[in-house]
Amino acid sequence: MGVGKLKFEDKIKNETEDIYILALESSCDETAASVNKNGLEVLSNVVSSQVDLHKKFGGVVPEIASRKHLELLLPVIDQALEEAGIRFEDLDAVASTYGPGLVGGLLVTLTAAKTISFSLNIPLIGVNHIAGHIYANFIENPDIEKPLICLTISGGHTDLLYFENLRGYKILGRTLDDAAGEAFDKISRFLELGYPGGPAVEKAARSGDKTAIDFPRADLGDSYNFSFSGLKTSVMNYVNNEEQRGNEIDKNDLSASFQEAVVDSLASNIIKAVKEYDVKSVVLSGGVAANQRLREVISERIEKYNLDLYYPKLELCTDNAAMIGVAAYYQYLEHDFAPLSISADPALKL
Repeated sequence: MGVGKLKFEDKIKNETEDIYILALESSCDETAASVNKNGLEVLSNVVSSQVDLHKKFGGVVPEIASRKHLELLLPVIDQALEEAGIRFEDLDAVASTYGPGLVGGLLVTLTAAKTISFSLNIPLIGVNHIAGHIYANFIENPDIEKPLICLTISGGHTDLLYFENLRGYKILGRTLDDAAGEAFDKISRFLELGYPGGPAVEKAARSGDKTAIDFPRADLGDSYNFSFSGLKTSVMNYVNNEEQRGNEIDKNDLSASFQEAVVDSLASNIIKAVKEYDVKSVVLSGGVAANQRLREVISERIEKYNLDLYYPKLELCTDNAAMIGVAAYYQYLEHDFAPLSISADPALKL
């Protein structure tokens, strides 16, 4: 993302100096701002969630979300700066998610970041939301041994990556249809378990039998790709068939069996990658990384390979700005700055 000759080039610091970045995030239904010092030191991380606002609709309503972001962003930024003890003039850069996500929400923080960049004459950094989820792991665990395998799983993405070092990665595979989180959300809505879907299915699964129903796992051969559309359809067909027969549906058993199929598919591809690549660690990222059964199964399966498993704490699994600040820091070191003409990209890929 080059910008030609930088008007602020005389202000750019190197990694031996302290670098303060204000990071903004509003790709879905959280309005967030953070101040990061040298990337990994989080001086503040303010998140205002809209979950309760959207719960009655069973999902995020984009127009409502973007209007709420407009209302909340400035107070959230002010709080982030105050908690960090930082003034606008102390900032070395401003970063914002520019995709993927809901375009209305993305535009709110991206426009604010452009304004701050222009007003203070500091670099603007456009961050991929999914990259932010990945780099969230290094906030609490900066010394994760590399190379590593990373599985990033959210409502819109399921990607398996290989990291040789912190500044570069190789995409091994991704979902061909529904993301894992999307499948959780759709099944939760179908079963009327509640919103957000992932935690609702996981809660129901705790009281269920994961072996009750043998749902299919997509066989994609030697590929590292994923597919959950067929599993989702299988669950829906099972429910419809049982209802036609007059049989009662045990939603807990159904949730546990569905969750196990998703977890098994995710874990199997991780092990396949571990066998092919000489790695030291396995890392989880994204909202679905908060799923306890997923953590448990992957931890069990990589144990015999003497690998360590890492995942962010719960508040860093869900959307937040601190993770955007970490990714932005590494882009800053590479002088990977964005022009003021940068646009929101709701379908942005890694």
